[in-house]
Amino acid sequence: MTESLRVCAVIPVYNHAHLVGDTLARLQSQGLDCLLVNDGGDAQATAILTELSRTTGCELIEQRPNGGKGRAVVLGMHHAANRGYTHALQIDADGQHDTDDVPHLLALAQANPDAVITGIPNYDDSVPKHRLYSRYITHVWVWIETLSFEIKDSMCGYRVYPLASVVDLSRQVTLGGRMDFDTEVLVRLYWRGVRVISLPTRVVYPEHGVSNFRLWRDNVVISWMHTRLVCGMLLRLPKLLYWALRGRGNG
Repeated sequence: MTESLRVCAVIPVYNHAHLVGDTLARLQSQGLDCLLVNDGGDAQATAILTELSRTTGCELIEQRPNGGKGRAVVLGMHHAANRGYTHALQIDADGQHDTDDVPHLLALAQANPDAVITGIPNYDDSVPKHRLYSRYITHVWVWIETLSFEIKDSMCGYRVYPLASVVDLSRQVTLGGRMDFDTEVLVRLYWRGVRVISLPTRVVYPEHGVSNFRLWRDNVVISWMHTRLVCGMLLRLPKLLYWALRGRGNG
């Protein structure tokens, strides 16, 4: 994609096989290699993804049984790293992320290759209000867990990762496998000194989209994640206080 970065889009797919084609086409039109991760989809979804892979030339890998978004993304990133890519663009399959911002995300990654570049959602009226308000609870917990406001939004799954940092982290820590992944991976990368740079981006909830968020299950998972992260913050308190008081470098 660029002289110094090799970027692959990693797209986890569960119930959105019927929607991913448009996102895939938009990414490929910008010259991006794409990797679809079929997260235990049924026969119909698998057939759609198999046909997309055949007609577009994108790679398709399988995660069976269904393991959750986080595990699918990590599987895709390990595969991308093994193929020689340096960075992965994580994007949702259902079209909620604005692919027009891909060049802006990649430009920031080019200028800051060791950082995570993540979107800050600008929502339109399609966003469910309970989802919008509940995000602020996680924002507050993340600011406590990092003693910093550097992570402005930890729940947006539209970001560019330096693969070496994430692959190394995932080999040493069991990351959240479901809706807890996006937040946990950012906090743990921050603890390791990886910078987090944010870019405002438009996010919509497609009319025919299918949400994979399960209210009770995923809220329990997210609550347990924050419990783990607060304990981790306490163990790292001296370093985080130093960073908060004196500023921090990368490393």
